[in-house]
Amino acid sequence: MKQKCILPVIFAVCLLGITCSSCKQKTDSNSPGESNSLSIGAMSSMDFVPVAVAKKMNFFKQNGVDVSIEKFYSANDRDAAFQSGNIDGTVIDYTGAILQLAGGIPLKLTSACNAPFAIVSSPQSNIKSIEELKGNTIAVSRNTVIDFCIDIALLSKGLSETDIKKTEINKIPLRLEMMMKGDIQATALPDPFITIAKEKGCSVITDMQELNYQITGIMFNQKSIDSKKDAIKAFYKSYNQAVEYIKSHSVEDIKDILINEIGFPENLIEKVQLPDYTIAQAPDSKDIRVTTHWLKTKGLIPENVALAILDTQFVE
Repeated sequence: MKQKCILPVIFAVCLLGITCSSCKQKTDSNSPGESNSLSIGAMSSMDFVPVAVAKKMNFFKQNGVDVSIEKFYSANDRDAAFQSGNIDGTVIDYTGAILQLAGGIPLKLTSACNAPFAIVSSPQSNIKSIEELKGNTIAVSRNTVIDFCIDIALLSKGLSETDIKKTEINKIPLRLEMMMKGDIQATALPDPFITIAKEKGCSVITDMQELNYQITGIMFNQKSIDSKKDAIKAFYKSYNQAVEYIKSHSVEDIKDILINEIGFPENLIEKVQLPDYTIAQAPDSKDIRVTTHWLKTKGLIPENVALAILDTQFVE
C-alpha cells in the first residue's frame, strides 16, 4: 500500500526535476554573460589604442560589457580566428575586410579607426617628395594595405606603380633595416615604425591623413551583430570614453600601453605623436569605394562584385 502512495510522489519529483533542469538550461543559454560578452582581435597598431585604454580604465566593465582582447602577431592568424568565429570582431584595414567579405565571410565594417600610415624614404636617398619616388626601388607587401598606400600616394601626383620599382618585403622590421642600409629607397610604414624610422634619419614624404584617407576600421561578424547588439553598443560607448580620456591626458598617462601593447621603445615615448583620435564614426564611403576599386584592378576580387560592407547603426 505504501509503495502505491510513494511511486506517484517519486514520479512527480522526477518530473519537476526534469522541468527545472530544462528551465535552467534555457536560462543559462540566454544569460547576460553570453549576450554581453565580446572577443575582439587586434594587432600592435595605433588604431588599437582606444580599445586598450577602454580595457585598462575598466570602461567596458562600467558599461556592462565583458570584452576580452585577443592579440595577434600575424594578419593571417587574426583572419583565421575571425573566419572560424573564435572572435566577434577585430581591428583591420579596409583591404583585408573587403577581401574577406568578397570571399564569402558574412561581416560588416561598423566604424573607422585613426591610424597613421606614412611613405618614408631612406636617409641616403634624399627623396623628399612623392614625385622623387619615380625610378626608385620601393618595398611593399604586395596586395596589402602597404601596397595600397604606395599606389594611392603615386596616384595623387599622377604617377603609377609602373613609375617605380616595387620589391616585395613582407616583414616590416626587415623593410626598415634594408631602407637604412640603402638597399631600398622608400617604403610605407605604420607606427611605431614611423617614429623609429624618423629617429634613424628617415624622411616622411607623405601620410594617408595628408592624402585624406582613412584605411582601417573595426568589423564584426554578422552573427555577433545580430545577437549581441547591446554588447556592441556598450563597446562603442566605452571606445568613445577612451577617446575622450586620450584627448584629456598626456602621452605619459598611456605610456605603458604604447610600450607593452603597441611596441614603442621606451626611449622614444616623448617623441610619439598620437593620431587625432575621434569618437567612433562610420567609415567614409569614398574610402571604401577607392579600396574596392583598387582590389578589383589588382584582380583580387571579381570585377562585377557588389559589396554591402557598412553597418553604421552603432556609431554617429
